[in-house]
Amino acid sequence: MWTSTQYRQVVRGSAWYDLIVTAAFVTPWSFAVLHGLLTALSQALNLPGELPPFEPAHLLIANLFGSVVCMWAVLRIRDPQPVYGRYDAVTRFLFAGWMTYAVAHGASSLVVGFLVLEVAWGIAQALPVRPLSRAVAA
Repeated sequence: MWTSTQYRQVVRGSAWYDLIVTAAFVTPWSFAVLHGLLTALSQALNLPGELPPFEPAHLLIANLFGSVVCMWAVLRIRDPQPVYGRYDAVTRFLFAGWMTYAVAHGASSLVVGFLVLEVAWGIAQALPVRPLSRAVAA
C-alpha cells in the first residue's frame, strides 16, 4: 500500500520511464535510428522473432504512438494525480496484452523486456493508496 506522496512519485516515475523509452518514436528520423539499433541488438543477441522494416504507414503509427505517449508522460510528470496513475495502470495492462500477442505471433523477443516493465509499472500503479487519516486531513 502506498502513501499519497509515494503514489504520486510512482506516477511521476512511470511517466519519466515512458518519456525516455518513447521519445525516439516521435519523429521518423529518430525512429529510424532506434529501429536500426534495436535490429542490430536483436541480431547480435540472436533473439527469436523478427523486427521487420517499416513502411510509411507503419512509421506513421509509430510516430503517432510516440507523440501521444510522450504528451501523456509530460502531463503526468507535471501533475502526477492519482487518477492518472489508475488510468495509466489500465493502459499498461492493455499494452502488455498486445505485446504478449505480438510476441506470440512472431515479433522480436526484445518486446519481452518492455512487457515485463509494463506489467511492473501497471502493478505498482494498481496497488492501493492509504487514505489520509482524519487528523492529517484536518
